[in-house]
Amino acid sequence: MGRGKVVNLVLDSYGSFLGMDKGCIILRDKKGKTERYPLFESEIGEVDLKSGNLVSTGVLTALGFWDISVVLTTRNGRPIATLKNLLDDSHVKTRICQYEALKNGKGIEVAKQIVLAKILGQDQILGKYGLVRHDLIRAKEVVCGIDTENLRYLRVKLMKIEGDYTKRYFSQIFQLFPEKIRPKNRSKFRAYDGTNNMFNLAYQLLFWKCYRALSKAHLETHLGFVHILMFRRPSLVCDFEEIYRYLVDDFLIGYSKNLKLKDFIAKREAYKDKSGKRIYLNKPKTDEMIKELHDYFRHKVSVRPIKRGNVQEIESLINEEAFLLAKYLRGEREDWVPRTAPLIETSPV
Repeated sequence: MGRGKVVNLVLDSYGSFLGMDKGCIILRDKKGKTERYPLFESEIGEVDLKSGNLVSTGVLTALGFWDISVVLTTRNGRPIATLKNLLDDSHVKTRICQYEALKNGKGIEVAKQIVLAKILGQDQILGKYGLVRHDLIRAKEVVCGIDTENLRYLRVKLMKIEGDYTKRYFSQIFQLFPEKIRPKNRSKFRAYDGTNNMFNLAYQLLFWKCYRALSKAHLETHLGFVHILMFRRPSLVCDFEEIYRYLVDDFLIGYSKNLKLKDFIAKREAYKDKSGKRIYLNKPKTDEMIKELHDYFRHKVSVRPIKRGNVQEIESLINEEAFLLAKYLRGEREDWVPRTAPLIETSPV
């Protein structure tokens, strides 16, 4: 008999409890409502533990033993840590090949394909909403035409190309957002406006999905090819999420249509020598957005899975692509061209 439907357990209400009882994972909310998930009948794909909930060491041991992904998040849904099986680091060959890719030319090809995939994804968004599209032929000529064996030099050139395309892209898609919450430009770390902070939080969830996929493929998450290697920066995750940012953008375009100013709150925060008010989605809207974005990643798209079928979930696609990248680095594939998912006609929000 096959395994049951894959489920993701999310502890997002303050005071919930996750534990074990007679071979079952127990999820109990603060009102006492209990749900049971037998480990040998229900295939649990992921467990999300938000700050403010309770969890037993017994269930953490079981989740680690069965290699079930566990992510710890802050109260606003930002992923900050993960539970990892000790055997995850036993696939040394993959990581050796990944390091060798810095010198043997494969890293250069991977970097070019990531930037091209990002531009292609952005072009899908522009086409869907009737905006001025990218010149994909020109983009491919420019990216593939960089003739160098120096990965450091390539990174500089690619980041300039990607930055130019992305700047034009956001200047257009921001016009699709309600006027009262429309930002003037894209702002990343510690933005002041609510919409950019909404993007930053949504990208954090994508970051976790990519981190988990790359970890399961036994790749070194801190050794990337587009983003420079820096202390505490998981540069391969930063690389990989570039391929799928356009999907999050499409989700947020749909999600933002009914947002009002009252859905945001201001918080005074200090960073280094600066202090100011930053705007964020309020907690009910943040919880709603995170839940719907999780659902969005489980939406099926027309991309053939590796084994069988014609469709698969977006989340599965990300996982598969990480494995295909690892196979390319190990020399088990001749090339690696990231598969981009077609956009969902009507965003499930």
